[in-house]
Amino acid sequence: MAKHQLHLRDIILLALIGIVFGVVYFAAGFVYNGLTVLLSPIGYGPMANDITIGIWCMAGPLAGFLFRLPGSAFLGEFLGATVEMFLGDQWGAATLISGFVQGIGTELGFTVTFYKIYNWLTIVMTTVMTTLVTFAWDWFKNGYSHFSGQMIIILLIVRFISVFIFSGILVKLIANLLQRAHVIKG
Repeated sequence: MAKHQLHLRDIILLALIGIVFGVVYFAAGFVYNGLTVLLSPIGYGPMANDITIGIWCMAGPLAGFLFRLPGSAFLGEFLGATVEMFLGDQWGAATLISGFVQGIGTELGFTVTFYKIYNWLTIVMTTVMTTLVTFAWDWFKNGYSHFSGQMIIILLIVRFISVFIFSGILVKLIANLLQRAHVIKG
């Protein structure tokens, strides 16, 4: 039986996902800064963004796996970014643009499976789409177009691995735990 709308319990859970991941995203900013400082002397400072991007994209896939409704992945990601911004992250209102882009990328992954398949295929699809959409955004926003071809390939591979681990595997494990705990129906 398919769900066609969010109920009050779902809205509360979606808000909690946004709040929890907004705090996680805020904390990831410190990890990003530390990695930038560590990697810059060897010429790989920009890679800090690609290493941590998977963390910043977790709320969307989790919401998508839990609610299984069009738009839920986008909304989860955008709410997380909104909370991060209100906590006072270093990027200010630009965080909303990043949350928008990340949410679109994640939502496209669920769209490819027509919101009907919620297994490893969906994880791969959300990972690929989130990686490509966010990489395209960083191509313009962070000037990735100025890097050498080798650096671009390395950044893309690192980004894919980060998104796959954090927004794919880890999110699927969290969703499975919430389903087993009967927080949501599987």
